[in-house]
Amino acid sequence: MEKRAIFSGQTLPYLLLLPQLAITILFFYWPASQAVWQSFLIEDAFGTSTQFVWFENYQSLLGNPEYYKAMSVTALFSTLVTVFSLSIALLLAAMADRQIRGALAFRTLLIWPYAVAPAIAGVLWLFMFQPSLGMVAQLLRRYGVDWNPLLNGNHAMTLVVMAAVWKQVSYNFLFFLAGLAAIPRSVIEAAAIDGARPWRRFWTIVFPLLSPTTFFLLVVNITYVFFETFGIIDAVTQGGPSKETTTLVYKVFSDGRLGGDLGGSAAQSVILLAMVVALTAVQFRYIERKVTY
Repeated sequence: MEKRAIFSGQTLPYLLLLPQLAITILFFYWPASQAVWQSFLIEDAFGTSTQFVWFENYQSLLGNPEYYKAMSVTALFSTLVTVFSLSIALLLAAMADRQIRGALAFRTLLIWPYAVAPAIAGVLWLFMFQPSLGMVAQLLRRYGVDWNPLLNGNHAMTLVVMAAVWKQVSYNFLFFLAGLAAIPRSVIEAAAIDGARPWRRFWTIVFPLLSPTTFFLLVVNITYVFFETFGIIDAVTQGGPSKETTTLVYKVFSDGRLGGDLGGSAAQSVILLAMVVALTAVQFRYIERKVTY
């Protein structure tokens, strides 16, 4: 029998919803509306003069080749981080789900990186791969690898991808581990009795049953890459070298905060939000069809 909460009046439900609605309006809808309004303005860095210019900021932005380069960098960065973070987390969760000695300690250690702030995660990886002082960078030089993310764009992209993946693997690991724990053991044991090898059992039984978790994490990881990796890029490369690691979210900051183009920065933030909303809608429209609940 389905249980439902029944309220005698309409006041209590609205009072219970009021705090969440207030937080959403204050920290999302109000800043978003301000960004949309500022995207139609040209302001100086000190806010002393303002001019309404309609879509001039958008026209200037869409005619700028650097903006399209930031789009391509974001597409590459988001693809690499999402694929590697999901793949590594799934592998680690499958290993941790086994009945082995030290499994509890193994799970605990894998969760720790999630508590690290993105900027701190970037600094940690920068210390290890800094060209002149980093231990890993010195080790790479011994093996003939001229590692220098300060001058080489490919090295810089590799470094920020590793830092972003390391930061996000713990989050994905938690959900994959919970999803694996929810799969009935009897189904897997029945497949084993029928002669299915471990690899075949995983791809034909385990992975399809994990499709709701995988779909959820896909949406969350793409949102993470588009927005929450700003601290990593700012701490490690500041968008360099030659803007090879300048993503869309970092360009919003660099053009607005550092370049003083407040109207153009607001227009970029509106376009970025629209892109994420559209990408999420496409995922729910087409990818969710393949999800088995």
